[in-house]
Amino acid sequence: MTPRLSRTVVLAVLLFVTAMGIAVTALAQDAPAGGERSEAYSRLADILEDEQARQRLIGDLRAHAQPAADGAGAELATEPEESFAVSLPRRVADLTQGVAEGLVSEFREAAAVLGRLEVAEAAAGLAAIGPIALELGVVVLVTLTAFFLFRRLARPLFARASHWVLASGREGFGVLRRAVAVLAAAAVDLVIIILAWVIGYALALFVLGDAGEMDTRQALFLNAFLLVEVFKALLRIVFAARDEGLRLLPMAGEEAAYWNLWLARLAGFIGYGLMVVVPIINADVAPELGRVVAVLIMALAFLHALTIIRQNRARVREILEARAREAAGGFAGALFQSLGRVWHIIAIAYFAALALATLVRPHDALPFMAQATVQTLVAVGGGLFVSVMLTQIISRQIHVPEETRQRFPLLEQRLNAYVPTALKIVRAIILVVVLALLLDAWAVFDLGAWLVSDAGTTVLTTAITVALILAAAVVVWVAVASWIEYRLNPAAGTREPGSRERTLLTIFRNAVAIVLVTMTAMIALSEVGINIGPLIAGAGVLGLAVGFGAQKLVQDVITGIFIQLESAIDTGDVVTAGGITGTVEKLTIRSLGMRDLAGTYHMVPFSSVDAVSNYMRDYGYHVGDYGVAYREDTDEVIARLRDAYDELSAHPEHGRLLVGELEVFGVTALGASSVNVRVRIKTVPGSQWAIGRAYNRLVKRHLQAAGIEIPYPHMTLYFGEEKDGTAPPARVRLLEQRNRHASGDTEADVDPERARANPKWKQDFDED
Repeated sequence: MTPRLSRTVVLAVLLFVTAMGIAVTALAQDAPAGGERSEAYSRLADILEDEQARQRLIGDLRAHAQPAADGAGAELATEPEESFAVSLPRRVADLTQGVAEGLVSEFREAAAVLGRLEVAEAAAGLAAIGPIALELGVVVLVTLTAFFLFRRLARPLFARASHWVLASGREGFGVLRRAVAVLAAAAVDLVIIILAWVIGYALALFVLGDAGEMDTRQALFLNAFLLVEVFKALLRIVFAARDEGLRLLPMAGEEAAYWNLWLARLAGFIGYGLMVVVPIINADVAPELGRVVAVLIMALAFLHALTIIRQNRARVREILEARAREAAGGFAGALFQSLGRVWHIIAIAYFAALALATLVRPHDALPFMAQATVQTLVAVGGGLFVSVMLTQIISRQIHVPEETRQRFPLLEQRLNAYVPTALKIVRAIILVVVLALLLDAWAVFDLGAWLVSDAGTTVLTTAITVALILAAAVVVWVAVASWIEYRLNPAAGTREPGSRERTLLTIFRNAVAIVLVTMTAMIALSEVGINIGPLIAGAGVLGLAVGFGAQKLVQDVITGIFIQLESAIDTGDVVTAGGITGTVEKLTIRSLGMRDLAGTYHMVPFSSVDAVSNYMRDYGYHVGDYGVAYREDTDEVIARLRDAYDELSAHPEHGRLLVGELEVFGVTALGASSVNVRVRIKTVPGSQWAIGRAYNRLVKRHLQAAGIEIPYPHMTLYFGEEKDGTAPPARVRLLEQRNRHASGDTEADVDPERARANPKWKQDFDED
């Protein structure tokens, strides 16, 4: 035995001994009254005659008087904390001493009662009990025979129900079949128990003894039979040793048979012992002996249960952990893992509670325990069943029609995203309900009285109202998000949304989310009972403080709103804002993110934007200034520029990006070394840079082919002069470069695909 298990066993034994001590004290106070007063006086006289009994009585009286003296001293004490510190160990010692003395006193009284019974009286009592015992035996035999006979006749029904459950192919439908079959089998089992009980009751009432009268002992047995067999029927529902399809717990048949047999024997031993044997001893022999027998029955039952639990602790834990691994996480896996660690503690606590209830409440202990056990099993089983059924139903996910899926592509995914959260909330509610039923079953908490009380009504009403508020908020959010998705979805039959519309709808969705969360939280808090007035006032003061302390942030937001409303910037535009030129990649309510030509990402707050230059509105222009030598004819130059534009228009890729004809502004400047001619080309927005590069390439080719000089900057060199006015010789050596083409052709044969520029749509803008 491990040290941890040893501590558990010792704790359980101490708990049981303490319970027996409390019960013995309660039972000792259950003195006879009424017509038995003379017998009590006779017993008191016997005690006074016996020296040992008299001394023991005096000691008991002094012990009962001691707490009163302690209480009076505690009231007069000036330091209550010190009195409590002293009295706590004393109370523990008194409790231990009371347990030991109570047990010894009960056994001595039982021995004294047996000693006072004379042999003749015992023989006469046995002779009188003989016929009664015979009739009781007949009732027992007939009732049990009828019960086993009916069980044997109903055996094919149970087997057929099990086969019907196992024949199910679908998993979810199999769970429903199992529930129906288990309920039907439980109903049949209950009918069998009632029929056997009715047969025994009729036999005792109309056949044996006087007609219409029943012996008390027979009634005790029949009532015990009904209660014990109903409990065994519940065990058969849980374990179903012979019928795998009717078994609620997932375990092998041999394992189920073992636990069913052990628990059934223990239930029969406790039930028939306390409800039949002990009352008969109390009535026919002596109440002192009956109390001792009850203590012995519960002690033996508790020790036997403790032994079985200790022997199977590791094995059951391994089985539960294996089930947890098969469940692969989730609620079921966590449940099995937790049960594997603490199942023995729960079992020991249950049997300790059974012993305590039996000893403290001997008259209604077993009915109370039976009711508590049945309610516990029904609550736990019902909670697990509802949880499993919801998991089976919800795990299949939500499917929307194909037409709806095309219009709202994210609706199905959004709805299914709420399934795990909803399942967790429902499981939490089921757990709370099950715990409340368990506390009510064991008389720790009166659920019925709480439900009809003002507090219970208020809590339930508040919980339902908050749940409806949250559900309404979720519905509103799904509707708004779906509408925005519909507007942004070109497959819905509407036009392609622009960048401005996408940006504004995204901002609107974020704003709706913030407002909805805030309003829902405020309304829910008000329903819970929290005064939201101070919260609103505090939020106003905080907003005012934030407004003063975060003026830049407020300016960012306000400027961003107006920029979006005026459609100044959209995602994908090439703009100049805050002194930076780049492509807009991200646009929020307070800033925009741009990436420049070098690939650097810039985050520019709107408060830094004084002016916005957008190169992507409606159309763009390529403005070109081309310089030629002073000796060239400008009219011929303009003709060559038009030829270059005609070739550009004929290009399959560049031609579709042009809008209108070439605009020639003419000679714009007479420069230091060139005559400048300006032209302008209108393009679709974002293509002006690509068109400019392509047109510059063609202009160079056409001017070079026509022999028109594109001059370099001119420089006049002065070499000086002699005194007589003659110029000194200038030593100039000219080095001619060899032409690459021996044929003298000025144009090289170049692959047009290799010479073609590769502009990117809306990404290639010039900063030069």
